[in-house]
Amino acid sequence: MLTNKVAIVTGAGRGIGRAIALGMAEAGANVAVVYAGNVAAANETVQMIENLGRKAIAYKCDVSSFEETKSTIDQILVDFGGADILVNNAGIVKDGLMLSMSQENFDAVIATNLKGVFNTTRHLYSHFMKKRAGRIINISSVSGLMGNFGQANYSAAKAGVIGLTKTVARELAGRNVTCNAIAPGFIETDMTAALSDKVTEAAVTQIPLKRMGKAEDIANLAVFLASDNASYITGEIIKVDGGLYI
Repeated sequence: MLTNKVAIVTGAGRGIGRAIALGMAEAGANVAVVYAGNVAAANETVQMIENLGRKAIAYKCDVSSFEETKSTIDQILVDFGGADILVNNAGIVKDGLMLSMSQENFDAVIATNLKGVFNTTRHLYSHFMKKRAGRIINISSVSGLMGNFGQANYSAAKAGVIGLTKTVARELAGRNVTCNAIAPGFIETDMTAALSDKVTEAAVTQIPLKRMGKAEDIANLAVFLASDNASYITGEIIKVDGGLYI
C-alpha cells in the first residue's frame, strides 16, 4: 500500500509510535524515526524496520522547538530525498488536578503535544504543497473530545490538535494533501502498564467492548489513512476507543 513512500513518525521509539512506524514499513514505506530522548528504543525501532527490508534512520528532536524541528525535517528531506507521510504522534503527560497543576506542567504538555504538531507540519507544509501530494496524520485522543479528570493540559492540547487538523485539511485540500486525526481511547502501552490493576479495571468497565485496545489498532488505521485507499478522506477525527465515547 505504501511502496517507496517515505514516512516521518514522531515519538516512534516505542508504544503507538513504534507500532505505526512498523506498520508503515510493513506496507512498504521507508521511515524516519523521530524520538525525544530514548536512543536505545529508537535504534531498536530502526533495526526492526530494517529487518523488514526498509530504510530507517533515527533522529533525535525536541518537537516543541521550532528551530530544532526545522533542522531535523530539513535533514530528513535530504537523507530520504523527500517525504510523503507525516505522523504526529509525539506526546507527553503531566497529569494533575487544575487546583494543583503548575504553570510549567501545563506549558510543557501544550508545547510538545500541540505546538509540536504545528512545528512539524509547518516545516513540511511547503514540501507537500510543491509535491501536490501528502498525508498528514495527527494522533489526538478521546480526552480531547470528552475531557478527562486530572488532564486539563493533555485534554486541551489534544482538543487543539483536532482544530489544527481541520484547518490544515481545509488549507491543503486544493493541493491534494489530506490531514486527518486519530483519537485513541485506552490503549495498552508502557504508560498504561504502569497503572494499578484497580485503575485499569475501572477504566475497562467504561469501555463497551470491555477491553483495552492495542497499539496495532492505531497503526492499522494510520496505514490506511496514509494510503491511496483514503484519498477522499480529509479533516476527519476517527476514534479508536472500543466505544468509550459513543
